Amino acid sequence: ANRTRVVVVLGGEERTDAAEVRQWLRLPQRARARRSPLGGRAPRQDVLRWESGSAAESLERAWEVLRGRDLCLAITAGPSLTVAGWLAARLRVLKLVLLDDRGGLREGQKGESLSYLDGARLEILLGAGEAEFQGMGARRSDLQGIAEMLDAGVGSVNLCRPEDLGAELFTYEGAGTFFSRDDHLEIGRLSIDDFSEVERLLAKGQADGLLKPRGAGEIGELLFDGYGAWIGERHLGGVGALRCSPYREENAGEIAGLYAITRFQGEGLGTRLVRRMVRDARSAGLDYLFSVTAAERAAAFFQREGFLEISPESLPEAKWRGYDPQRRARVRAFRLALDD
Repeated sequence: ANRTRVVVVLGGEERTDAAEVRQWLRLPQRARARRSPLGGRAPRQDVLRWESGSAAESLERAWEVLRGRDLCLAITAGPSLTVAGWLAARLRVLKLVLLDDRGGLREGQKGESLSYLDGARLEILLGAGEAEFQGMGARRSDLQGIAEMLDAGVGSVNLCRPEDLGAELFTYEGAGTFFSRDDHLEIGRLSIDDFSEVERLLAKGQADGLLKPRGAGEIGELLFDGYGAWIGERHLGGVGALRCSPYREENAGEIAGLYAITRFQGEGLGTRLVRRMVRDARSAGLDYLFSVTAAERAAAFFQREGFLEISPESLPEAKWRGYDPQRRARVRAFRLALDD
């Protein structure tokens, strides 16, 4: 719906009739056309037979479809994993989703789901006997193939079940296992290009009960004062804001709207966000930072970061203007002195 170009690779299928393939995938029979700046008509068919022996020609044909259509269906008689990886690398796609009935990776004796795997850990698993030791020996070929895709330039790879595709593409929890070669975490200020995505993330935090409900004006304040945590190829994993203007008389700042996607909560996003805001607050010469929360998990987090619990009544009065009295009665407050 947002005019994203999508390539679907089907392996081991003999279907060549475009209408039959579209019906099998439950897609509209008439694909939407896209106008190219250089002119020319869009191809009538968006289904092509992928010839692995002449991959360069197949790639050109795929691009002819994509320049005029939002969707290209590539059918290959060989392994779809190989073709999908090569095609994604050549197109430098932001995200490649691999569908497997087994879903994402599971580790350990309990078979717990592994939601995120960065480049460093992927390299460890590919070592002699490591995947087998972690209970992932049956997925070694998948791990090797995904590592090669990331090395070739694919932004990220997700491995999930076909029935979980919607959750992976359209929710923040995602599904299966997310792979990124870039194991670095980037913390930076939000820009206007980030605002729509951040709003959706804040809405998720409010729905989860971890963030207080906010009106449009309050959301705007968080955006303008906001920070983001991005993993790999600009995958937004967490947000937070450092609000200073309401507390100028106290020379203080408030950390507000701190939230990390469930998938990335074990990657230290919240810690990195808070420590960046602490550093910026010190540079600005603030005396202290504070935060309030009604969530036990968030309270424990701030205590781990060196914040001391204080009475909510000791916070600046500006904090409580227009604040919901019922929520105020159950929040806890935390303070960090910046001269420590």
